[in-house]
Amino acid sequence: MKLRSVAAAVCLAVISSASLVSQGGAPRPNIVFIIADDLGYADVGFNGGRDISTPHLDRLAASGARLDQFYVQPVCTPTRAALLTGRYPMRHGLQVGVVRPWSQHGLPLEERTLAQGLKEAGYATAIIGKWHLGHFEPAYLPTRRGFDVQYGHYNGAIDYYTHVREGGHDWHRQDRASYDEGYSTHLIAQEAVKFVDAQTSGRPFFLYVPFNAVHNPLQVPERYKKPFTQLEEPRSTYAGMLAAMDEAVGQILGALERKGFRENSLVVFSSDNGGHAPGRITDNGSLRAGKGTLYEGGVRAAACVAWPGRIKAGTVVSQPLHMVDWYPTLLKLAGASLEQKLPVDGHDAWGTIADGQVSPHAEILINAAATSGAIRAGNWKLVLNGDDHSTEVSQREKGVEVAAGTPKIELFDLSSDSGERRNLAEVHPEKVEYLRARYLALASQAVPPKLAPRDPNFKTPAVWGESR
Repeated sequence: MKLRSVAAAVCLAVISSASLVSQGGAPRPNIVFIIADDLGYADVGFNGGRDISTPHLDRLAASGARLDQFYVQPVCTPTRAALLTGRYPMRHGLQVGVVRPWSQHGLPLEERTLAQGLKEAGYATAIIGKWHLGHFEPAYLPTRRGFDVQYGHYNGAIDYYTHVREGGHDWHRQDRASYDEGYSTHLIAQEAVKFVDAQTSGRPFFLYVPFNAVHNPLQVPERYKKPFTQLEEPRSTYAGMLAAMDEAVGQILGALERKGFRENSLVVFSSDNGGHAPGRITDNGSLRAGKGTLYEGGVRAAACVAWPGRIKAGTVVSQPLHMVDWYPTLLKLAGASLEQKLPVDGHDAWGTIADGQVSPHAEILINAAATSGAIRAGNWKLVLNGDDHSTEVSQREKGVEVAAGTPKIELFDLSSDSGERRNLAEVHPEKVEYLRARYLALASQAVPPKLAPRDPNFKTPAVWGESR
C-alpha cells in the first residue's frame, strides 16, 4: 500500500509540474487581462496625461512595455470579440455597433474563445466585469464560453450603483442574478482580488477583468472627484471614475504580489476603443477624433503589458499590433493548442513585444463595415468613407461617425502624421490603389452585420439574461 501511495504522489507531482510549463518547456504564466471602457489615449500618465493621476497604471507600464501603436475596434463589442477569438469582427458579423440589451445575437457559438483554449490547457478561467458578447440565450453566456467563474454584467452603460440597464437588472454571479450592492468598479475589484486570493501555485489562471469604467453614465463617489475640482464637468467626474479604476487596478496588482504570483504573471492593460467625446470628456492627445471613428483617436488604444523578467522594464513597442494578436500569443505562451476549425487573423506578437522584432503584420485591417473601413500597411493608412464598396447600412446603424464633407478616400502617412491632418490620397494614388485592393480582398470575406432594430413588441425582462 505504501508503494502505491508513493507512486500516486509521484504521478500527482508530475501532473502538477506539467501544468506549470508550456509545450516548449518554458514556465506558463498566469494571465491577467484588464480592459478599460472608453478610456482616452492621453488620459493615463504613461501616455503623457497630466491632469488625472494614474499611479498604478503608470507603475504597471513602467515595469514592462508600453504599446505605442496598439489597435482595437471603434466600439466595445467588436474589440471584445477580437480579443476572445483572434479573428477580425467582420468574420463574426460584429464589425459594427454593439450588442444591445434587446439584441437577439452574440458572439457566434462556433467560435472558439480564448477562455476555452486556455481551459483546455489546464488554466482556471474567470471573467469579472463586462461581457457584452450576447446574453439572449444561455448558450451565449460566459460560463458556456469557457469561463469557470463569472461575475459582473452583460450590457454596456449600466448604472454603476443600481446595476440596471433599460429597466432590467444586470448584475450576475455564475450567470445568475446577483444583488450585491455597491459601486460597480469597487465590486469588480473586490471579486478579482478574491479570485486571485483563492488560487494556488499549482495551476495557472486566466483572469479577464473588463471594467465598465470609464464608460457613461458618468458616476463616481464624491471622494474620487475631490482632487479634480479644477476640471470642468463632465471631465471632473470622468477623472474621478478613472482614479477609482486606477485604484482598482492597484488592488489587483497588490493581490498578485501578496500571493507571490507577480513574477510569473503576464498582465495586459488596454482600452477597448478610443476616448468618447474628446476635448469635452476624454483626452486623446494629438490623435484625431475618438470613439466610433476609424481615425487613430478611435482605434489606437492606451495599452501596456508587463511580465517581470520576460519583458524588459521601460520598453516602448512602436510596432503596430492589433487586439486579435493576443489570442495566438497567449495560447502559445500557455502551451495551448492553436489547432482549430476557424483560422485566426492574429499573429504571435511575442517576439515584437519581448525581443524588439518588427510587427508580424504585413497589414492590419482596422475595420470593414458596409460603407466604411480602414486598413494599415507599414506606416500607411487608408480610410474609406464612401458608399461604393459594400451593402447599404445607415451611419447610425453602423455606429461609425463620419463628419459631413469628409473625403470618401483618405490616405495618411502615420510616420510623420499620427494626427491624420494631411490627406495624401491625391499625392500617392499608387498607395491608394494598393491599399484599397488589399482592403477589398479582406472586406470581401466579411459576413453581414448582425444588426437589427429593436422589436416594438420586446418587453424588458426583470433580469437581463434570465428571460428564458
